[in-house]
Amino acid sequence: MAARRRALVIGGSLSGLFVGTRLLRDGWDVRIFERSSVELSGRGAGIVTQRQVPATLRALGLSVPAELGVDISRRQILSRDGQVTATAEKPLRATSWMLLFAILREAFPPERYELGRDLVRVEQDEHAVHAVFADGSRATGDLLVGADGFRSSVRPHLAPDLEPLYAGYVAWRALVAEEAFPEDLHRQLFGFFTFGLPEHQQMLGYPVAEGASPSDGLSYNIVWYKPTDGASDLPRLLTDRNGRRHDMSIPPPLIADDVVADMRARAKAAFAPQFQQALELAGRPFFQPIYDLETPRMVAGRVALIGDAAFVARPHVGAGTAKAADDAMSLGDALRQDRPVAEALLAFEAERLPIGRRIIERARQLGTYLKRDFASEAERQAAQPFRDPEAVLVQNAVLDFL
Repeated sequence: MAARRRALVIGGSLSGLFVGTRLLRDGWDVRIFERSSVELSGRGAGIVTQRQVPATLRALGLSVPAELGVDISRRQILSRDGQVTATAEKPLRATSWMLLFAILREAFPPERYELGRDLVRVEQDEHAVHAVFADGSRATGDLLVGADGFRSSVRPHLAPDLEPLYAGYVAWRALVAEEAFPEDLHRQLFGFFTFGLPEHQQMLGYPVAEGASPSDGLSYNIVWYKPTDGASDLPRLLTDRNGRRHDMSIPPPLIADDVVADMRARAKAAFAPQFQQALELAGRPFFQPIYDLETPRMVAGRVALIGDAAFVARPHVGAGTAKAADDAMSLGDALRQDRPVAEALLAFEAERLPIGRRIIERARQLGTYLKRDFASEAERQAAQPFRDPEAVLVQNAVLDFL
């Protein structure tokens, strides 16, 4: 009976491939529908690979490269004048979105992965769930999984009034190829997860795998969290070089030249010479406004949300890919039980909803380093343990709280 069950997965990125692969291995008839009409590529400048990711790949029977990412054991803080003011031993692994995507995409049958399928509506009854696409076509299944990320088309079916909450800052990003680094700068930065921590600002730098294969080499990933007023500064940043205002994000090539020039000047005034030199070696930086998104529910009947379609946490936790992997495996485990789909989904939600909320809360706590104003003295005191630079050093990109 399980072999006849049909799963419709909306979204063909990492979340969709994790859950699609799991359900396919459990005997489901799975189809993945991706809204993009071209193959996905180049998502992000590097991601933290928590232990859940290689564990999930192995559990799915996939080959994990020996060099899945860059192992970094040491952390450091650089002062404005370039001195090391604190260090810690706290390991992490950094890899590329492309490498993980290539592993998952290669393992998933290409005839079950459909590009150019833009979901516009979800319909369901007691017997089935239906996906309706922009081209007028329909697909029917026993289960529909929304794995379509921050801009999910499935989420409105569960929470029609839910809107992302702007966190009050943006993340400027840049990437530098390892071979561009002078020897002395490489020695000071490349073996570390490095922080620059002026008050209410935060810059990170660390090496990452780059590309779809371990042989593609390494790059240095730079992220600058910069407070940006949502009423005045953010609209200016989101106005492109042609004068067009974008809503919640802007394609990197369209960022205005004067916005990039201002970013470089402000970074030069605030951060260590090592970061300044790395930024000078980088290509054109780009930025992403940071948002929180916390769904009140992850299931409705035969429909489930996973990954960033359900919870978008600020990046400080480094939980995005791990959350997607764990959601997929939890959903698969719930559906293996001998019970109706809707009942299994409620068990999945009961397990994963509290975890998503804890990740959101910890990400907000870590983001208080960037906060200037508090609603009360009690709120300020509650934030204090996360505002000390040495706490920032050891708590970022760590899932020990789960």
